[in-house]
Amino acid sequence: MSNIPESDIWRLTDNDPDSQNYRRNFKLDFTFFESEAIKDVVKKYIWMQYSTGNRVLKGLRESLWQFKYFNAFCRQSKLSCLRNLTNNLVDDYRSFLRLYVSPFTGKPLSYNYQRNCFSAVKTLVGWCHVFLPDAVPIKPVFVGGEYRNVYDKLKIDYIPDEILEVVNESLKTEENPYLKYGMIILEYTGIRLGDLLLLKIDCISEHPISGYTISWFDHKNRKYQSNMPIPKECKEAVDHLIRCTESFRNQAEAIEKEQLFIYKPLIGTHSKPIVTVSKQVFTKWCKNFSEKHNICGTDGKFFRLTSHMFRRTLATNMLSKGMNIKVIQEVLGHSSPKTTKKYYADMKDASRTEIFSKIGILGNIQQVDHTNIPDQRDLRWFQDNCMEKARLADGFCTLPIQEGKPCGHFLSRQKCYLCSRYITTLEDLDEHKQHLAELEKMLDSNIYGAHYAAHFLPTTFALKEIIRQLEELRSES
Repeated sequence: MSNIPESDIWRLTDNDPDSQNYRRNFKLDFTFFESEAIKDVVKKYIWMQYSTGNRVLKGLRESLWQFKYFNAFCRQSKLSCLRNLTNNLVDDYRSFLRLYVSPFTGKPLSYNYQRNCFSAVKTLVGWCHVFLPDAVPIKPVFVGGEYRNVYDKLKIDYIPDEILEVVNESLKTEENPYLKYGMIILEYTGIRLGDLLLLKIDCISEHPISGYTISWFDHKNRKYQSNMPIPKECKEAVDHLIRCTESFRNQAEAIEKEQLFIYKPLIGTHSKPIVTVSKQVFTKWCKNFSEKHNICGTDGKFFRLTSHMFRRTLATNMLSKGMNIKVIQEVLGHSSPKTTKKYYADMKDASRTEIFSKIGILGNIQQVDHTNIPDQRDLRWFQDNCMEKARLADGFCTLPIQEGKPCGHFLSRQKCYLCSRYITTLEDLDEHKQHLAELEKMLDSNIYGAHYAAHFLPTTFALKEIIRQLEELRSES
């Protein structure tokens, strides 16, 4: 703490060579604090995190921004020091964040941002309990679990197959080379956006068996990602970007010369003539991409495309092809396979019930024509695939019953990622009923809890709908 700056405005440089913002300068302004005591604590917290390298500088600046809301709350509540915090004041701060309306946008804070602002204060108090115990209450004031994601999605959305097909078709006419080839790399590697934008021009290597591999530095885990096999299209995307940036690469500073995503800003607001594409800029490009190419979801609205969706989609496709969760974990660079399983590679399960509700084809496979499937493309797919055996069963398979028993994949996985149609007949009704009874028996004797049950409930919902429709057909006949 002896070297802590005395002023209320700090200008610090990110000196971590493994950081995505290495050598970037940041301004930290503490002048908004009205309480000198709280400002002094926040300064000490941020300086210690910065000087020890426990947190990245950019994240510390974001935390400082979030303290502005806490400062407004302190002014309203006449709170002058953290030591006077109580459980009631903590609850009041949550209410303050929930009701706060930005004077600039006229909109309330998002649920996620409310949680971040609340967590910033909670983290500060926790740090003080270790390093500045006299600055905070002796008794705990946070009960834990104040924000439980009740209004937030547990998992990040993936890109449905039909949307991904339109995206790839639209990329053929996309004029922005950084977005076009960046999306191609994202689709085949699942790389994080920050790592993508810092790819080096020598990231591609030839491989005697797989053809090409790509490697990059995983800034989150502070290590290099091992060479990942990629198809020819991904390698060509890198080559195109190298050619696009070659003309002004010599104008870039030494730290940027080897980077793939450098460009020359059209508007002279940057201090440097050559800069690296920022995450904010690329995210904006992704958002505008759907509107530019008229890509809409099932609700008729423009599909909200993000770079992280490609990461989630890659994991799901790998799982659907039967790859081990450990392999997927290594590709995504997660420290634990539990993270991969919970947030990335199993997210289609949540949409099973919705898909099953759209089942509308029951009867003889050979008699299905355009009256059952009006869409010619879907009909052609069905005619080409209808006699193949079931591909993992989520209810959308052409032969769910084989030799009087449900498909083996149906029994082992209870889900399907590939089929788009479900066909069954009255002859299979008893087998469906038997399968449903077996699942319900398993759920009745379930000793593993809700997570275990979640793997089977969507299938039971599907089977009930299938049985209902088959019984209606039987009564009509």
